[in-house]
Amino acid sequence: MSSEFKQEQKRVGRVMEVIAEQIRKYEEETSNRQSEVVNIRKHFWDEVKVNTDTFDDYLETVISLRQQGQALAVSQNTHKHAAKRLDTLRRMQQVPYFGRIDLTEEGLSTQEQIYIGISSLMDENGIDFLIYDWRAPVSSVYYDYEPGPAQYSTPEGMIQCQLEKKFQYLIRNGELQSMFDTSLTIGDEILQQVLGKGTNKHMHSIVATIQQEQNRIIRHDRKRMLIVHGAAGSGKTSAALQRIAYLLYKYRDSLNADQVILFSPNAMFNSYVSNVLPELGEENMQQVTFQEYLYHRLGKDFQIEDPFDQLEYVLTAKNTPSYQSRVSSIRFKASTRFYEVIKAYREQLESSGMVFKGISFKGASIVTAEQIAEEFYSSDPAIGFYNRLENLRDWLMKQVKKAQKLEWTKPWVEEEIELLDDEEYLKAHNYLAKKSGYDRESTADYEMDTEALARLIVRRNFKPLRKHIQEFRFIDIKGIYKQLFEGSLQIEQWMEGDVPSEWKDICRATLKALDEGEIFYEDATPFLLLTELIQGFQTDRSTKHILIDEAQDYSPFQFEFLKRLFPLARVTVLGDFNQAIFAHAHETKDFTILTDLYGEDQTEVINMKRSYRSTKPIIEFTRRLIPNGEQIIPFEREGELPKLTQVADHTELHRSIESKVATLKSQGYNSIAIICKSAEESKRAYEALSSIEDIKLLKKGSPEYEQGVVIIPTYLSKGIEFEAVIIYDASEHLYGDESLRRVFYTACTRAMHHLQLYSVGEPSSFLNETLQEGLIQAT
Repeated sequence: MSSEFKQEQKRVGRVMEVIAEQIRKYEEETSNRQSEVVNIRKHFWDEVKVNTDTFDDYLETVISLRQQGQALAVSQNTHKHAAKRLDTLRRMQQVPYFGRIDLTEEGLSTQEQIYIGISSLMDENGIDFLIYDWRAPVSSVYYDYEPGPAQYSTPEGMIQCQLEKKFQYLIRNGELQSMFDTSLTIGDEILQQVLGKGTNKHMHSIVATIQQEQNRIIRHDRKRMLIVHGAAGSGKTSAALQRIAYLLYKYRDSLNADQVILFSPNAMFNSYVSNVLPELGEENMQQVTFQEYLYHRLGKDFQIEDPFDQLEYVLTAKNTPSYQSRVSSIRFKASTRFYEVIKAYREQLESSGMVFKGISFKGASIVTAEQIAEEFYSSDPAIGFYNRLENLRDWLMKQVKKAQKLEWTKPWVEEEIELLDDEEYLKAHNYLAKKSGYDRESTADYEMDTEALARLIVRRNFKPLRKHIQEFRFIDIKGIYKQLFEGSLQIEQWMEGDVPSEWKDICRATLKALDEGEIFYEDATPFLLLTELIQGFQTDRSTKHILIDEAQDYSPFQFEFLKRLFPLARVTVLGDFNQAIFAHAHETKDFTILTDLYGEDQTEVINMKRSYRSTKPIIEFTRRLIPNGEQIIPFEREGELPKLTQVADHTELHRSIESKVATLKSQGYNSIAIICKSAEESKRAYEALSSIEDIKLLKKGSPEYEQGVVIIPTYLSKGIEFEAVIIYDASEHLYGDESLRRVFYTACTRAMHHLQLYSVGEPSSFLNETLQEGLIQAT
């Protein structure tokens, strides 16, 4: 053992002692603070004098309440920060740091050793840094430079320095196992160890193996939108989550996790990535799917098709008569052209076309839909669309108020009064007494006026109607949207000749769904946009950053909508158009269209071409499946060739898969995915393979990613990796259409170490080139 290694082991021991001492201190502090919080809550009212006899007494009560509230808030906040630091220190006990850089700043003669870990650590005196946080400005040198001239950015400006040496450490449970002096950006030794491991049910942070291109993503802070277009397995998602951790660290005084939203592909993916930020000592951001947002906004009025049902239709219904018109509908309604149609339609509504719902009470009309339309279009257009609607709302409230007065003496009011029970009668009595100026002690002296009670009964019955008007629900958005497809509008005037040849069929299917209380997924965002353009946009100005993963699955229309929804947010977009499996993205090859959202000067694109997830033989195989796949660079991690087994029928297929799963388990693989083309095929496969021990079927509603043997449709597997992947049926029968190339590629790129393809009959023509070149082993 070298003297340097002994010295470094000694340093690790010293650092572990400091961490242990700080853990002891924070355990004591969190315990004390917890007791303090409990005590304040328990005796909160003992310390508050409640007296409202005079104004001065009332003021003293308010001040006393505020002081107690502030004391409680301070204690809770202090406890929260102490507990968070304690959690970080406990993780540092396992791996206190993973890297070191020796550098000399320009103008100085002394060399400084910078040790890098998941969080900063000061020495016993609180003077010197024993460990620097991986997000600290100086730590970027570790990720970005080989020994030689280097620089890093600080709030005071750019610091020039000379990187003398760079080390990597492998420390486990406080023991230094190995260290490497490397001139590479990140030495392959540790990266090979990390990539060679298995998986578990959560993605983990990998700050020790961040690559230079990933570091560019993490620390990017110049422009409004960052677009990351990366190959499957390039580490896009991991880098983006670490980017959020970096931003929360850099802007810790002005940015918190609640102001960051991750739009993820499905709930299972949310579970899969939920561990990354807590591992880095940060709270998790808000996580939501776009479908969940649509349901929140439209779920009360419609049965909304979700994107997976839409995709399931595209993958399985090719032989149905309406297939072509539906696919055409999906593509058209996802386009920026349709976005412009919606905006043009909204402008026309200023002069004609608004549809309203009449206002009635107990079956009797107060104002008809025609009267509302007449009132709206008789108002002066110069005052603006929204102001006209607000004036219309005020006018309707007046009509309702008039109608209320006519109801006071009607028989139904007297009947309701007679049906009031004692409790309801007492509540009404006290309410009217208070309104008449009686205080709590003298309400018994109030003699309730029958007419006042009748008015109260009528007003309460009219309350839902007033709310209905206040929320603009007298506007028939559904009727307005339907007009686009009813032929009376001549929508073609806004399409500039870009009219789908199946337009009549599209109109017929859209109207049928709406009439049945359903809305296609491709209609949901346009419908919501039209609603917002009419009633006023419900913007979210508190969110400061949104992260959109699997962005190739979002339509241009949806991106335009998200821009309007989050007008102040910065945006990080992650995607790979080789995995663009939704129908609307059939011809799209990159994110060029997104540069128009904020303009080229506010948009930066980073392309990630190196893939780390799979072994080199698997990547060599998968990159041949797609156009321009030669641009994908495999990481040098050896493994076995993917295998293709052709079987005669499904009976032989299931027997072979059962045998293969048993073999893979015996070889130590813990996560094995049997990937099917669709949910329909997944269900059939699950029923046939149910004899496999603990096999699970993952569906669109599955709340979390499961370990073990799983059966999963292609579109749910995106973003997730498995130690071994079995492609259930890679036959020409299933994957013979060119439109499925990206679906097939996506499924194959889920494999980390082992990839087995089966084919019932003739294999897919997608495999021809790989078979000819010997990139897949036929067995």
